[in-house]
Amino acid sequence: MKKLGLLFLFFTTLLSAQENFTVNGSITDASNGETLFGASVFLKGTTIGAITNEYGFYSITAPKGTYTLIISYVGYLDIQKEIILNQNQKINFEIKEYATQLEEVVLTADEKEHVNIRKPEMSVNKLNIKTVKRMPVVLGEVDIIKSLQMLPGVTNNGEGSGGFNVRGGAADQNLVLLDEAIIYNTSHMLGFFSVFNADAIKDIKLHKGGIPAKFGGRVSSVLDVRQKDGNSKRFGASGGIGLISSRLALEGPMFNKKGSFLVAGRSSYVNLFLAANNNKNRVGFYDLNLKTHYNFNENNKLFLSGYFGRDTFKLGSSFETTYGNASGNLRWNHIFNERLFSNLSLIYSRYDYDIGIKIEDFNWISSIDNYNAKYDLKYYLSDKYKLDFGASVIRYDFNPGAIEPTSDDSSVNAMQLDKKKALEAGVYINAEHKLTDKLTAQYGLRYSYFNRLGGQPLTNYANNQPVAYNSVLGIYERGEAIGETNYEKGNSIANYGNLEPRASMAYELNENSSVKLGYSRVAQYIHLLSNTSSVTPLDVWTPSGKFVKPQVSDQFALGYFRNFKDEAYSLELETYYKTTDNRIDYIDGSDLIGTNTIETEILNGESRAYGLEVLFRKNTGKFTGWIAYTLSKSEQRTKDKNAGGPGISNGEWYKTPYDRLHDLSITGSYKASDKWTFSSNFALQSGRPVTYPNGQYQYEGLSIASYSNRNSDRLPLYHRLDISATYTPNKKPNRRWKGEWVFGIYNVYNKKNAASVSFGQNTTTGVNEATRTAIFGMVPSATYNFKF
Repeated sequence: MKKLGLLFLFFTTLLSAQENFTVNGSITDASNGETLFGASVFLKGTTIGAITNEYGFYSITAPKGTYTLIISYVGYLDIQKEIILNQNQKINFEIKEYATQLEEVVLTADEKEHVNIRKPEMSVNKLNIKTVKRMPVVLGEVDIIKSLQMLPGVTNNGEGSGGFNVRGGAADQNLVLLDEAIIYNTSHMLGFFSVFNADAIKDIKLHKGGIPAKFGGRVSSVLDVRQKDGNSKRFGASGGIGLISSRLALEGPMFNKKGSFLVAGRSSYVNLFLAANNNKNRVGFYDLNLKTHYNFNENNKLFLSGYFGRDTFKLGSSFETTYGNASGNLRWNHIFNERLFSNLSLIYSRYDYDIGIKIEDFNWISSIDNYNAKYDLKYYLSDKYKLDFGASVIRYDFNPGAIEPTSDDSSVNAMQLDKKKALEAGVYINAEHKLTDKLTAQYGLRYSYFNRLGGQPLTNYANNQPVAYNSVLGIYERGEAIGETNYEKGNSIANYGNLEPRASMAYELNENSSVKLGYSRVAQYIHLLSNTSSVTPLDVWTPSGKFVKPQVSDQFALGYFRNFKDEAYSLELETYYKTTDNRIDYIDGSDLIGTNTIETEILNGESRAYGLEVLFRKNTGKFTGWIAYTLSKSEQRTKDKNAGGPGISNGEWYKTPYDRLHDLSITGSYKASDKWTFSSNFALQSGRPVTYPNGQYQYEGLSIASYSNRNSDRLPLYHRLDISATYTPNKKPNRRWKGEWVFGIYNVYNKKNAASVSFGQNTTTGVNEATRTAIFGMVPSATYNFKF
């Protein structure tokens, strides 16, 4: 630390000798005091500028002189202020929204297009929350996750499925953060809605590649979602009443306007309709977002935020399951000086589910808890050089499952699977370096360390092979257990370390276009065990260990970015190639529930994904929107290196469940008048890969199907059209109460897209036949939103 301090002192002294001075401060919304992440701050007529960080902080260093400082942010009026830079100074800005052009702002891949051209960020998309609220969705419930799926490179696993897939990766390969806390299940109602209440959300940023060095732990993407801080100017409320759920958000100042609070709740009421019809089934959810902050002074702020969500699903009196997330984060922002900003976070996150089998009188319980401490710093060294550095440590507690009898008459005995513990740590440093006026680079290094901790016995296997190949039957079986090794709590079962370099650069061809190049290596140490293609509440997280290796991914990306007609139109082209080692694969007939020896059900393989993404946008005018197209492949290969078998699909490459050769999304919004706005989505994509029977044979009077290689077939082509209309009566800028009606139709032409195709024997004819299952046809909706 002493050497680091001397280094900072050297650079500061050098800059002072050049008579450079720094202006810093924060950018906030004039109406509510919310800090603005991604606002552009630059000196007119120069290439010197900065982007506000997650907490609205900026810092610019320039030679002594007189300048015009320009503040710019999408949807807000620009501010120009003349400054005399002859000393270090702090200037805070409050900027105002456009009074009449808010609805014209849709999607930005960064905030301002000239920033997108120059900034060396690859594969990043940012969604405007106002646009999310305008997009047509099923049953009228605003859904951030489904809005993301209209972007290139982002897909889902079919209607009614949870999670999302990025560039051919699985759902568990996405790091989803809500105010820095990890969210393990992003879905409500078994995948129909997301856990994010749009009324509580301020920023949504998706890193599909070129993941910054401060993030680690997932190999596919990072979804960084930030909650509102709360209105520090005045009390306000917003919410909505829909067909199946309603929501309400309250916010206002606290501590004599030195702080603020936000409370946002949402709940469904489907159960009221079920009960009215004497239906004993139950399905519903609720969630609660909380946040408050306090400004001690200009250099110190304290934030406390939390999220609590729960789902309930009940089938009569025989089956009931509840599941949900809980998280909390205590953060301290500290500004050391005009160039050094820091954030210390203490975070807790939990996901759990409880399944009640009433007819057998027992509950099945599983959970994952993590405790996270992280410290991030940003040093604005000069106008050409900015440093990010920091460290984090996460403690994991895994409860893979426990059986608890619910009555003395239960025929099931209590059981607890071995609980697992692990520690993950990381340190990083990242630099943004303006090499020339046209070339800017971003490069960094992260070192991650993972330690699977003891506290339970582990099975030993003959030849150290938990999976064995039976050459007579031609199948994989559990390996031969030959004893156990007991690991005490102080012992380490296995540990891993990985260097994760990250680098990208942007070369500005001219003021309207640039090319970018990026590379990143990321390690993932925890895995979601699931032999279904969609995320379900029953999926179990497990740490890397003696037999389960960490996933390590390398991704290369090349992009071309261009603006047209004064940024009214923009075009983004990106191509990528990604490989992942140690991707878990499952043997045929694997059983993942209720076992302490999960290593007997899996093999370690590899995956690769590559593709081309196109995003063309119209950014201004009465009609705005974008066209997104992705041409891609996602494949997996699992060779058997130890057990003597052929591997999965004979060790050849096969399509992953997340492969989509073609994916086209078209989104548009037309502001017809001050009262009426019309929006639409069109989605078309290749069907999900599946495995169909390729023959059948007779055995003791039964017709038995045989199957082709894994995922060698596809579901039919998927496509649908959604429309919505927003009516705003009595739209008066000075009126406190503001309301609007949103009418929508999901799947206008009632396309019965196949969610699955199952095969079975007809009990009458004895013939094998296919059954196609569709989740949605045409679904109308109506929602009333309000704000005051």
